[in-house]
Amino acid sequence: MIDGASVALDAGGVGFLCRVTANTLSHLESGKRARLYTYCHIKEDAFDIFGFFDLREKRCFELLLSVSGVGPKGALSILSSVTPENLALAIATDDDKALTAAPGIGKRIAQRILLELKDKLASGDIADASGTFEPPAAGVLTDAAEGAAEALLVLGYSRQEIAAAMRKIDTEGLSVEEIIREVLRLSVK
Repeated sequence: MIDGASVALDAGGVGFLCRVTANTLSHLESGKRARLYTYCHIKEDAFDIFGFFDLREKRCFELLLSVSGVGPKGALSILSSVTPENLALAIATDDDKALTAAPGIGKRIAQRILLELKDKLASGDIADASGTFEPPAAGVLTDAAEGAAEALLVLGYSRQEIAAAMRKIDTEGLSVEEIIREVLRLSVK
């Protein structure tokens, strides 16, 4: 059953109500089998389950929750307004307007999100177990290419996927935003 921003899932005869983003909702059909990646938010007066169509969206939700002042409702609102790719692009380019387009997200919270998530990128808190980003080819990456690689890591791209895509792009003279768009364009094919 699909109802607004929630779906009722039947898992072996047990029903679960999952709150979902508009993106996830667009991939679901009532009565059809679906797989959702879930996040369980428990506090003393609530037990909420959030479902996501893919792991990138779930990872972005978790990152948004790590920002002080952003709760599950705000994170869901943001991810209903922007895709994970556009969220990473907004973080990389300090675009608070992309975040304030979400209902309930003001300029102050948007700027806090940009600041805290950019800091996490810079400090390496978001890095996965495979270590630091390896340049795609011999030589040193430009600051823009390094920033784009860090933003793509947030989205859940592996270091190998990023390196392979960056080998196909001449990053010289491109901005962070342009590099991210090129990598995303290549990964869609």
